[in-house]
Amino acid sequence: MNEDIFKGKWNEIKGSVQKKWGKLTDNDLTQINGDRTKLAGTIQKTYGIESDEVEKQLKEWEDKEEKRAA
Repeated sequence: MNEDIFKGKWNEIKGSVQKKWGKLTDNDLTQINGDRTKLAGTIQKTYGIESDEVEKQLKEWEDKEEKRAA
């Protein structure tokens, strides 16, 4: 999912983000505001996982979201 689509659909997908990464708070989601880089950083910080793993999880989630939206 490219950055423009990610940002443009943020209000639609943030519920799915919170479902996938349940430790993220409403405040986290407000601060992220559709910025994929901020989302990745927040997931990394909140869950204490490496950036490579975060990118893998984000890619898998994005692929599922794109299939669901199709």
